[in-house]
Amino acid sequence: MSFEGSFDAVVVGGSFAGLSAAMQIARSGRPVCVLDSGQPRNRFAAHSHGFFGQDGRPPHEMIAQARADLLQYPNVTHLQARALTASQDGGFTLTTEGGDVLHAQRLLLAYGVVDQLPDLPGLQPRWGVSVLHCPYCHGYEVKGQRLGVLATGPWSTHQALLIADWGPVTYFLNGHETPDAATLEQFAQRGIQVEATPVTALMGTVPELSGVQLAGERVLGIDALFLGTRLRFASDLAQQLGCAAEDGPQGPLLTTDAFKRTTVPGVFAAGDITLRAGNASLAAADGVMAGVALHQSLIFGTGT
Repeated sequence: MSFEGSFDAVVVGGSFAGLSAAMQIARSGRPVCVLDSGQPRNRFAAHSHGFFGQDGRPPHEMIAQARADLLQYPNVTHLQARALTASQDGGFTLTTEGGDVLHAQRLLLAYGVVDQLPDLPGLQPRWGVSVLHCPYCHGYEVKGQRLGVLATGPWSTHQALLIADWGPVTYFLNGHETPDAATLEQFAQRGIQVEATPVTALMGTVPELSGVQLAGERVLGIDALFLGTRLRFASDLAQQLGCAAEDGPQGPLLTTDAFKRTTVPGVFAAGDITLRAGNASLAAADGVMAGVALHQSLIFGTGT
């Protein structure tokens, strides 16, 4: 059965940023609805690391606890649904795939991004376990092992230089250009090996990794592979509303000011769709700022 309701705020996204934002609004007593598709970006990782007071806890448990905490407030509505359309009509109207219709004075977008992975056999089922993107999130667990960095863009050489603090690194060009002389000198100083032969597949018992197969059938042993992904928005609601975006290092980012306001009055945004660094702690903090700013805009206006 479909649902229809009116709220002071609707938060689109039920992960770290969205739930943190909704908590600030909930504690003001204002009616707020959270739309949650149930597809957080870090659902592929078994544990979250580096989060204050929660190191090593499964991310789905952290999200479930945050949701339970939020739902203790009687002014909160939580819908497990994916937002389909958003429009302005004095306020905002959203519809979901299930036919729900939500009206709101303010809108907060926190629906996150999708990692677009290279098309390599054996990579997808290892994502978040032995194929990784963030050494601060996962590096300690593979420290001292044989590490690889797969070149996917201009940020990859930076990633390789960074990850060498966690273990011996092989940098796989995989069709990308050889780094310039200055970078190769830095590689030499950091003990980073460069492999020019393209990677054709990942080897080992899934989800673990024992090596990569190179063109010509040669196998090079590694235990974890880091890479930077291209990112895309998990929803097009911001585009439907006309919110401006800009080019980030790995994909588009919504343009926001210091108070997390987008270029459309009344629309706020937080989390990975606005941040240049993807991290659960940063997303949660970003959500707090956005939630506070949204609440204050209900009192002082969208331009304050």
